[in-house]
Formats: sequence, structure tokens, C-alpha cells
Amino acid sequence: MDVALRKVHDSDLPVFFRQMADPESNQVAAFTAKDPTDRDAFDAHWARIRAADDVLTRAVLADGDVIGSAAVYGPPEEREVTYWIDRAYWGRGVATAALRALLAEETVRPLYARVAADNAGSRRVLEKCGFRITERTRGFAEARGEEIDELVLTLDA
Repeated sequence: MDVALRKVHDSDLPVFFRQMADPESNQVAAFTAKDPTDRDAFDAHWARIRAADDVLTRAVLADGDVIGSAAVYGPPEEREVTYWIDRAYWGRGVATAALRALLAEETVRPLYARVAADNAGSRRVLEKCGFRITERTRGFAEARGEEIDELVLTLDA
């Protein structure tokens, strides 16, 4: 499977919305929008992201099809990565390939990532890309409606 990144197009947003509204994906990701089915909130969020100078956003493509998004955001000393891959592509190496491509574009280090402690798949993707666990904390997970364990991972220079 050919995995690539490109700039986000307006036509990607309905795909992202459908993916991010998936209940099972939200349960696994845990730290999501308060209401992932609120299209107005989704559109406002993406408008802010796309207008921000300090955010690098990319659509993730697999064999030419949009299957997710990846981004880096935050001030230089606290840059953080995030990604969302359509559940149909989980476990196929797509997230790892997409994150590696994103890391090739974003050269600022250190970079940080956060993941629900029980999200073994995402943790594995981050570790394959060189991130290491540097902190264990707790945070409120909107998708689960409760505070859960969270891992902070760091990618150093």
C-alpha cells in the first residue's frame, strides 16, 4: 500500500468528519471532541487549524484515497503530533508510515505525543517512530466521559 501525505483540501473535510464521528474510533482514541457528531463545531475547529500559522496539517492517503489526517501543532518548545486514521486501515502499517512522513516534514525537536494508556496500537505506532514514554498522567477523556490514564511520549533530536 502506498502511503503519502498532502495538504488538506476542502473536499477532505467530509471524509475527516465521518472518520472522527465513528463511535468505536472515539472510544479507542478517548481524548476527542466533546460531541464528535457536531458538524458546526468540527467545521469551526478545522477552520481555526487551517488558518493557524503554527499548525502543519496533512491529509493521509493510502493508494490515493483519503484515509485520515496528521498534524503538528503548538509553540516550538512544545510541538505535539496528532493523527487520525480510518478504522478500516488500523493494523496495516498506515499510521506508522504516515507519522514517519510527517516527522520528515517537521524537523523541530523535541516533539511530543499523548495517548490513552490503554491505546496499545497508537502507542506502538509512536514507539516505532522513536517516541519514548516520558510521563504518565491522568486526563478527562470526552469519549469515555471520565478521567483515564494517559501517556506523554517524547521524540528527542
